[in-house]
Amino acid sequence: MIEVRRTSLPDLLELVPTVHGDERGFLHESFRRDELAGTPLGDVHFPQENHSRSSAGVLRGMHFQVGDGLGKLVRCARGAIVDVAVDLRADSPTYRKWEAFELDDRELHQLWIPVGFAHGFYTRSLHADVLYKQTGYYSPELERAIAWNDPDVGIAWPFEGSPTLSAKDAAAPRLREIEAELAFRYGSGV
Repeated sequence: MIEVRRTSLPDLLELVPTVHGDERGFLHESFRRDELAGTPLGDVHFPQENHSRSSAGVLRGMHFQVGDGLGKLVRCARGAIVDVAVDLRADSPTYRKWEAFELDDRELHQLWIPVGFAHGFYTRSLHADVLYKQTGYYSPELERAIAWNDPDVGIAWPFEGSPTLSAKDAAAPRLREIEAELAFRYGSGV
């Protein structure tokens, strides 16, 4: 069974699986289309899945793709992360709002991040393996990012100081600098 929980941001969903565990380990169904019928994930097609490994203190994000955009189903298969989504749909009642979730290899929760959201995460464990299914193919020319510490968004990350960033993430612009090129609309897609 997979329980689908609504969040404070419309269309952003937390998925909570039933985990069958004992002294040998565990088993859970991480995705079952039939159990997600009637939710935004019921008819989603995932042509690409990615796997990233990060060390402690690494922050990846806040990423999104313009054009048709990408929806992502994110889970942490090893370790622990704080996963953050920011609503970039200009006509949404929660535009520029964010929500954070603990994803780890014990609870095995997942996060559905629909088109029109920026996504990023911070590694809390020694290492973290993050897997995410995407509703489209990654396209470098369509990839965009906003600053992880944009004061207009105000994400309250669970650390003090500066995280370990890629050069690209360290140079990401503030949302106000690129929002004119964003065409995401509330209620317009997966």
